[in-house]
Amino acid sequence: MAVEKVVAAVVDEIRSAGLVQLEVSARHVHLDKECVEVLFGKGYQLTHVRELSQPGQYLEQERVDVVGPKGTFKNVAVLGPERKHVQVEVSFSDAFALGINPPIRQSGDTKGSASVKLVGPKGEITIDEGAIVALRHVHMTPEDAERLGLVDNQVVSVEALTDRRTIFPDTVIRVSPNFRTRMHVDVDEAGAAHIAGFALGRIIK
Repeated sequence: MAVEKVVAAVVDEIRSAGLVQLEVSARHVHLDKECVEVLFGKGYQLTHVRELSQPGQYLEQERVDVVGPKGTFKNVAVLGPERKHVQVEVSFSDAFALGINPPIRQSGDTKGSASVKLVGPKGEITIDEGAIVALRHVHMTPEDAERLGLVDNQVVSVEALTDRRTIFPDTVIRVSPNFRTRMHVDVDEAGAAHIAGFALGRIIK
């Protein structure tokens, strides 16, 4: 219990200083019910492996292949729970390998985005839209947002405090009581800033 209190105090000091933990989001897929049944079979239910850093979000046991005009990524992670619309999140390096041209979008904003094929053990489906490069963002609790004087959808810069310090402009703050305060970058951004293991960023208004 004493250790937990120390950790909580350290985390609280980090947040008060305007710092945020950086997490790397590799390529992954969010599926709707229709796609789950096409790819894995009628009535199929996704199998939770573990909860992710954001409450209620899960790494699933299932994997799919993501196929583009130029290439394929096999065994891409599926994240749950099911969504209303399919979303495939890739980096620009991934997009080049696949041969697609996805837009930079906030999660959930997939209208007019890129098309890809998804292949599962029971079937395959080509989605007309759904592939995006995720706009870098900070998930934030209302308490942390109030403490730092930030609001939902505010755009800030974040400096990665690594051995290759990098400032990420145009970072969106997303506030919800369902979030834990974390910043998500893709693998290209993580490589540029050498984000490996535990890393922190400083929010710049």
